[in-house]
Amino acid sequence: MTYFSKFPCGLTVVTAMAASMAFADVPNGITALEAGDVQEAAQLFQAAYDAGDPNGAFYLGRLFELGLGTDLDMRRAASLYALAAEDQSALAQNRLGLMYLGGEFVLQDFERAAELICAAAETGDANGQFNCGLLYAEGKGVTKDDAEALTLWEAASSSDHIAATNYLAAAYRDGVGTPVDMQRSSELFGRTAAFGNPLGLYELARAYFAGTGVDQDLEQAHAYANLASVRGVDEARSLRDEIGAQLDADALIRAQTIARNWHAASPAQPDGE
Repeated sequence: MTYFSKFPCGLTVVTAMAASMAFADVPNGITALEAGDVQEAAQLFQAAYDAGDPNGAFYLGRLFELGLGTDLDMRRAASLYALAAEDQSALAQNRLGLMYLGGEFVLQDFERAAELICAAAETGDANGQFNCGLLYAEGKGVTKDDAEALTLWEAASSSDHIAATNYLAAAYRDGVGTPVDMQRSSELFGRTAAFGNPLGLYELARAYFAGTGVDQDLEQAHAYANLASVRGVDEARSLRDEIGAQLDADALIRAQTIARNWHAASPAQPDGE
């Protein structure tokens, strides 16, 4: 059952002053949505959309995609994303591009996906930069270019995009598109580990265990493997136990104390959606 009834069917031309006032409706709409007031959020997104902010249409599309305050309707969501993307919403370009990439309620079309996603990347959108980098790494819709993928992931990583930072770290670890640089790899995995990312924690544990890119430190290695393990990384549990077998009782207590006293930093951008 649909709970809100006014949906966009076209953009309304308004004065620049009215448009600038309405642009505040998107962040206010997000605040309302986070507070659980979907009806208010929808009205605010609608107002922003009517005033010419394409991100209003994007967020209305998200309500349809997630079935928040309305029936789940992916086709309606895709239509709203298309309207917003046409008016240069980077958020919509990235999301619609992902739909074309997977053939999700639109025709699968790698070239169209790359056009949209990489357009979002050009605006500085971190998710767009990450996903455009993936396209270059895989050669989907664009010519495969590992160096270009790294450039895009570097840009996204500068905005603390976790997935981009992990991919960049793996590229330096494995020498893909760049010479192997274990110190840089460990530094990057350390950044995502600081946010509590399971892969970053696990890879940092491996680095401390082997002494690659950092000085070998079995207590730190055990602590990070312990933290990764509790976050569901099965390999980390095995690594933690392997390291624990090499520590004496006092060292093991110190390692566990490090893990117990550890706190994650504020969340960064988590994914490429």
